[in-house]
Amino acid sequence: MRQKGSRIVSRDWFQILIGGIVLFYALNRVLQTTQNPNFIPALLVLGAFLIPVVLVLWVYEHPLPEAIPPSAVVWNFLWGGALGVIIAGTLEYDTYRALGFLPLLLVGMIEESAKLLVPFLFFLRWRYRSEMAGLLFGLASGMGFAALETLGYGFTALIASRGNVGLAEFVLLVRGLLSPAGHAAWTALITATLWRERTRHGHIGLTQSTASAFLLAVALHTLWDTFQLMSTITFVDWLGLELLSAGIALLSVVLLVQRYREARRQAVAAASAANGSQRNGSPA
Repeated sequence: MRQKGSRIVSRDWFQILIGGIVLFYALNRVLQTTQNPNFIPALLVLGAFLIPVVLVLWVYEHPLPEAIPPSAVVWNFLWGGALGVIIAGTLEYDTYRALGFLPLLLVGMIEESAKLLVPFLFFLRWRYRSEMAGLLFGLASGMGFAALETLGYGFTALIASRGNVGLAEFVLLVRGLLSPAGHAAWTALITATLWRERTRHGHIGLTQSTASAFLLAVALHTLWDTFQLMSTITFVDWLGLELLSAGIALLSVVLLVQRYREARRQAVAAASAANGSQRNGSPA
């Protein structure tokens, strides 16, 4: 147990998590003491990006079946998240103006498609071919999208509350903790399936499993947004919606864990096959 604890402490993801929490607390204390609004942007950025960065780094630091440079992950996190927000925001805004009412199903389809843009470019290049690579790229893009979206919600809460930093921090905390059960899980579900199906079938054509993964992600996204936007009158109504939202979050996490475990099993099987070929004198 002591060795395992030492390994965790030495991990970059753990050190960044602890360091980020300490920095967030220090920024908050300085802001309260000085009342200097110059610290607010740093507080918002740190609060929005800490958990997404830590989650992606946690997956990246586990053994990967192939060498994936940090730059590929950063590309998916920054460009995948930023382009996803830009494209989704533009399309949703245009749809609002054209229709006057935007069905939440369409929101889910737009956002889930927008987050796939950069990972799909890596998919077409096919330089990184393991299912774990697909999961990692989708996770990074989804987390980048979630971080920027959380930053926007935190800033909006700050403005709407006329400078209530505590409310903005609460928004950052809740959305940060829920981010792995939202955009990260939904996008990783699709990309992991994309990579797996191409490996199985040897082509990039659309398969039933890929289409099912996309539709499942859109359905979970739509249900989540629906429950979050429904108004409540009584405590029972509020509790019911919260339980439904928790159910969607739990299901999303379970699906993400299943995809992660399957990707790990595929990686172990591939490594065992390669080692067996080398022992037999065959080219790997």
